[in-house]
Parts: sequence; structure tokens; C-alpha cells
Amino acid sequence: MILSVFLGIDIGTTAIKLGLIKENELLYSSELLLQTYGDDRIKYQDGNELLAILQAGLLAIPIELRQQVRTISFSTAMHSLMPDDGRKQIFLWSDLQAATSIDRFKQMDLAAHFYKLSGTPIHAMSTFAKLLYFQENEIYPAGIHWYGIKELLMEYFTGETVIDYATASATGLFDLREKQWSEEILEFLGVKPDRLASLVDTGQCFEMLPDKRDLFGFTPDVKVVIGASDGTLAAYASYYSTGRTASLTIGTSAAVRQITKRIQLDQKKQNFCYYLKDGLLVSGAPSNNGGVVLAWAANHLTENPARFYERLPKLLTETEIGANGLRFWPYLNGERAPYWSNEIKGGFYDLTLQHTRNDMLRSVIEGVLLNIRRLVELVAKGEELSVSSGGFFQTTELGQLAADVFGVKCCYAQQNEPIFGLYYLLEQPELMIEESQQIFLPDLSNHAAYDQIAENYFD
Repeated sequence: MILSVFLGIDIGTTAIKLGLIKENELLYSSELLLQTYGDDRIKYQDGNELLAILQAGLLAIPIELRQQVRTISFSTAMHSLMPDDGRKQIFLWSDLQAATSIDRFKQMDLAAHFYKLSGTPIHAMSTFAKLLYFQENEIYPAGIHWYGIKELLMEYFTGETVIDYATASATGLFDLREKQWSEEILEFLGVKPDRLASLVDTGQCFEMLPDKRDLFGFTPDVKVVIGASDGTLAAYASYYSTGRTASLTIGTSAAVRQITKRIQLDQKKQNFCYYLKDGLLVSGAPSNNGGVVLAWAANHLTENPARFYERLPKLLTETEIGANGLRFWPYLNGERAPYWSNEIKGGFYDLTLQHTRNDMLRSVIEGVLLNIRRLVELVAKGEELSVSSGGFFQTTELGQLAADVFGVKCCYAQQNEPIFGLYYLLEQPELMIEESQQIFLPDLSNHAAYDQIAENYFD
């Protein structure tokens, strides 16, 4: 039970977010940018730099607020891997070094078996794929320990090298049913279980190290709760905000998620299914191509990229459903579900001399949403959606277009950040459905038109 102020720390792939919450109200927040290093293939962060930025961010919180903190918990990005060789290089989900290794592994019968065991898609993003590549190429010494962002944080604050079930269940190394590291998978990789962190549930409490407690001015009774993964917590925050178990987030990328009580897997399309807490899992399907594709369109197809979202309402009014027969495949960044391919490419199809720039822009937006529609049908077919974004659904006309394409009621979730998901997970307040939430209801005529368009859009 949270007695006073709760401090949530969310480590994403681009930033650290801090939030102090008391009685469901956000008292303080800050965002600290993180640097990613590497190239088109290698993507990593510096763990020492991450901790230094986090430390500075915590010390910037007013001391009178820090002294009220009684519980600290963590949300972390999934699929990270940090070889414990002293350099603290954290390879991120976007690291593609394992692409060739995982493509070979996909051809083996074991690929389907390991997916069923772990609930993690067989893709270069996963910790499993990174380990496979590093082991095959003997890049690190035999017997090295393998950790990630969550373990780095827990060791820093508590001295314990541990990982929670939710974050572990996204590694591809975790037996989702037994809630332990899979002996089969680790044996295949040639990694002993004691080379990985110890496993605990998402609500497990720890004592903070005295030197860290003194550094930050926390009280002696402050507790550290290990927390969960960012994707599962975003889904939980949206659920508390709108009461809908199915959610869609469109940021740079996109993801459809469903809070569920049973393991839900599709061998062909490879949705994920990750642990959240005892009795609850999050099933879902991610896309690489959300806001990043709209940003590309704004930069290359408009005269004033800064006014792209501002001008969208007029654009959508002046163009027709289906963009005059122009189709756009949004796979500019490869794609995860349902293809799980780094090689798939995007582009315009059926482009003619008659098509205008506005047709092209509308087809980009429609292509992104029609691709996401397939993920909605995979994870939450026919269900009302809790929707959230960094900007997409704040443009009313885009929210309405999404409802028309999906054919379901979409409810905007004001509180959708993983930090609020952490707070709700640990505090378990009464379900707080926002009375003023924005609702997008599908226009049945428009939806019927998109039903027809969707039939062969990606053929």
C-alpha cells in the first residue's frame, strides 16, 4: 500500500521519464533525453551515462518532494541486453546485429516451439536473438553474465541483480507458464541459468542501499518495488483510464494490446503475450510504422512540415476515402507484426499522373491505419479501443478516421503513460474512468468503404 508519494521511473529507448504521484494526482514530472549510439545495424546505450542522467534528474526534484517519497518503482523498455563485461553497453530492441542469425533460426522446428514456450516473437529485436548472435560468433567470453536495463537499475538502487517476470517474459528466454528461465532455451543457447539475473514478481519489494538513500535525501523507510515493462504498463494505464481492456498506442511506432487472463498466441502471425501480474497478461502486436511514417510524409511531401498536423483537418476534408485509388504500404522501417521482417519495404502503388500531393498524403495516413487495422483484428477484433498517442489522437479528425477504419468505438486515454501504469499496478485504486474522455464513434458509411478497400489493400 502506497502511504505517501510514489516515484515512478520509466526508462524508454529515447528518454527517462520521472513522475511523482500522490492520491492519483501527478505532483511533478520531468523528461531526460538519452543518447543512442551505433549505426544502422548496431543500437546501444551507455549504462554509465544512463545512470548519471537518472541521478541528475532525481537530484533536480525539489528536496521537499523527495523527502515525501515512500515507494519507488521502475518501468523499462523491453528486449534489452547488457553483457556484463564492465562496459555497460545496453543493446536495444532496435539493434539488428542478430538479423541473419534469427532468420536462420526461423527455419528450424525449434522456432515454433520456443515461441509457444516464451510468448515472444522470433525476431531480431528479442534478447534471445541477440544472445544467439553473440554466442554463435563468440563475441563475449564463455560464462559471462547477461543482464538488461532493469537489472542495471535494481543493482544501482538495491545492490540486487534481479529482473521481474514482466520484463523477463519479453526476452524470449522465459517460460511463460512456469514463470522461470526456460532450461530448454538456455541449453540451446549454451547459457547456464545462473548467468542471468534472479527472477521475482512485479510487486516484489526491496530495501534501498543506504548510500543511495542518503544521496537522494529519501527517508529510511523508502521501499523499492521492481515494477514491470513499459508496454504492459502502458496497456494497464489505458485500462484504468477508459475501462477498456484493448488499447492502441500510436507514437513513433504503434502497438495494439489486450489485457487478458489467459495465454493468447498465434503461431502464424506471432503476436506477443507477456506477463503483467499474477492472473493478468498482455497480448499484443507491434508495428514499426506509426508516427515515424507521418513524420517522413511531413518532411518530404509538404512545404511546411511544422504545420503538418495543423493542416490535416483541411486535407482530410478535401480528399476522398481511398485517396482516388492510391495505396501506400507504410513499411519504411521494416515491420514487426504480422511480417516480422527487416527486409520488407514500403511505397506507393497504383500511382498515376492524375494523383495529387494531397492524394499521396491521404494515402500515407490511410496506409498506416489500414496496417494497424490488421493488428487490431489479430489482437482485439470487434472490441472497443482505448487509444493514446504522442499527438495522433489529439488531432480530432485523425481519431475519427481511425474509428472509421477500424469500425469500433475509440476512447481517448488521457492517462496512458507507463508511470501511471506502475502506480495503478501497485496502489490498485478504484477504476477511474474519465468522465470527460473523448469518444470517437465510427461512421458506418465510411467504415463500409474502408472494409471494401481493406480487402486487397496489401495484396
